[in-house]
This record gives sequence, C-alpha cells and structure tokens, in this order.
Amino acid sequence: MIDESSILSFVLMAIFEITPDTLVPLKETRFDHEGIYERGDLQRYLKRHISVLAPDLMVICEEYSDWVDSNRRVDLLCIDTEANLVVVELKRDNDGGHMELQAIRYAAMLSAMTFKQLVDAHAGYIRGAGRDPEDAKAAILGFLRWDEPNEEMFARDVKIILAASDFSKEITTAVLWLNERDLDIRCIRMKPYRTSDGRVLVDVQQLIPLPEVAEFQTKIRAKEQAERESRIERHDIRFQFWAALLDHAKTRTDLFINKKPTPASGFGISPGRAGMLLGFVTRGSDSHVELEVDLKDIVKCHDMYEQLKANAADIERKFGEPLDWDQSPDRRACHILSTVHGGWKSPRTEWPTIHAQLVDKIIKLNDAIRPYVVNLPT
Repeated sequence: MIDESSILSFVLMAIFEITPDTLVPLKETRFDHEGIYERGDLQRYLKRHISVLAPDLMVICEEYSDWVDSNRRVDLLCIDTEANLVVVELKRDNDGGHMELQAIRYAAMLSAMTFKQLVDAHAGYIRGAGRDPEDAKAAILGFLRWDEPNEEMFARDVKIILAASDFSKEITTAVLWLNERDLDIRCIRMKPYRTSDGRVLVDVQQLIPLPEVAEFQTKIRAKEQAERESRIERHDIRFQFWAALLDHAKTRTDLFINKKPTPASGFGISPGRAGMLLGFVTRGSDSHVELEVDLKDIVKCHDMYEQLKANAADIERKFGEPLDWDQSPDRRACHILSTVHGGWKSPRTEWPTIHAQLVDKIIKLNDAIRPYVVNLPT
C-alpha cells in the first residue's frame, strides 16, 4: 500500500514565473492578506467553476441547512455523475480548523436525503439566481443522464471534499485514516500567490488521495467491498444450509438436538472422547460427514487414528460402504470421512436431498465408529 503521508512532503513546490532572463519564484501569500473571504469570494468563485475541484460535479446549492435541530450549513452541496452526494467544505486559513469533523457531520445528516429533497434544494438555489425553480428536476436528471429519478441508485454514498489553502498534519492524518476505512474524502489545497505586477494566482492541487494513486485506490476499495459482500453472502447462505440440515437431523436423531446453526464451514459434537469431533463439513460443491481426531500430542493423535484404522474392515461393514481414511504425516489432525455430492453452493431445490444423505451417513458413522472410540485406551 502506498503511504500518502510520506508523499505529501514532495508536493509542496514553489511556483515560478518565466521571464526573458530567468525563473522568478512567485511570492506566496494568504487569502486573508489579499482580502479574499470564504463565503463572499472563494465560495462564489467555486460555485461558478466547481470543476476546479473535480470535473464530475454539479452544484446543487450553497449554505444548505435543512436539518432537524441544527443550524449548521454546508458550504456547497453537490452531486457527482454517479449520483453520489458530495459535501464541499471550504476554509481560507492555513490549518483548516476542524473542517474534517464538520464535513463528516454534514455527510451523516445528508445520508438520508431523498431525490425530492435534492430537487427542492436545487430549486431554491436557482430561484435565488433568478432562474425558474421548475427547471431544477430536469437539470439534475440531465446531469445524471437519467430519464426519471432512481431512488435505488441515488445517494448510495456521500463523499467529502475539503478545500483550504493548506492542511495541518492532524487533518491529513485523520483523512488518510478515514479513507482506509472506506470513507471518500479529498483534500484539495488552494494556495494563493502574488505576481510581481500585483495579480493573485491560485495553485490548486489535490493532496489526498494523490491523483496518481486515486484510481488505484478506487479499484482496491471496489475489490475489497465486493469481497466483503461475497463473504457476508457466503456466511449467510452457509448458515441457512446448516439450519435446514439441523431441522431435518432433529427429525431423525437426537445427536444434534442441542446444536444451533453456524455460518462456519462445518460443526460437530463429541463422540464420547476428548480431542475428537463427529460432524459435518461443506466446501460449497460437496460435503462430507467425518470423525476428526485432533489431539495436542501429534504422536498420540496418530496412534489413536491407527487403532481405529486397525478396525477399518468392521467399521466400514457396519457403515455400509468404504470410508476415506485421511492421515498426513505433516498434519496433526486425522480424518475418517464419507463424501456427499453437493453443498451450500448447490441449488436450494437440491438441499433436502443433500441433507437427507448427510444425516443418514452421520447416523451410520456414529453407530459404526462410536464403540471403538469409547473403548480406545486412555
């Protein structure tokens, strides 16, 4: 992972003016020294040229404050081309104050915003600019390239842009940490310079995330999100798979009468001997019943397994079919198992058949092997 905090020190470069003879560094200045104010000037400039901060934004309104029990105001409320809300927080000073905390509060309050509320906010904004408020909805739909509102796609995320003449280390550290936890916050530095003839120029640079890594981070974040969703879905389906199996098992045997479903890949019960587990495992496309032997002492573990295997012929005769005797010298645990085709990834219509086979096998495996397990020497 790229450590942006170590890169920030390299982006603070001087701005030079080219003259016929040399390069002249421009004099760095401050917005307050130049009589440039946040709301009266910076906000006014940016709402007319919002692409200075990002190329894919539309200004919905300024000074948004339609909150419940709060008089706080969002400097600029925007949307991007993906229909995400974007909070723009401005500061003209050199440390940014607590702007990241303010912006997070605003983002949280905006997270429940509806498309209609967005249209109403934009209608009030363009009314103040002397335009017909009835055009608000069409303007937003046109920007999003939608034929009609889509509440499912609208405001799936609330992003944040912090724009200031500079940022304290506290802010940059906090933003980097928050972005690692799936927030989307940009820090854009707007640093003013004065030319030799008295003009004021502004150098606009995105500091976090650095432009060269922003796309990479977006892809990584999307991949991690997809993996998280896949994990959650996998655990949920496995839980349902085991819940249905236990419902069926409890109609056939008392072995699992006190067991509850789990999102794990397997579970079991004690067959009457410490260090052993009689149960089920599913790997998605297949499943099996097994007796697992797993003692802390690898020598004793393998010795118990060998004693059971010495009775393999009688155990398999009682079980009704051959078993897979799985022992590896590199692993401590040993397994005696029987496989069933199909698992939690199988169509749900096949689950009853899979469950019936698994429960039938676990009953037979318990009956065949438990006498030998309980009679193993201590």
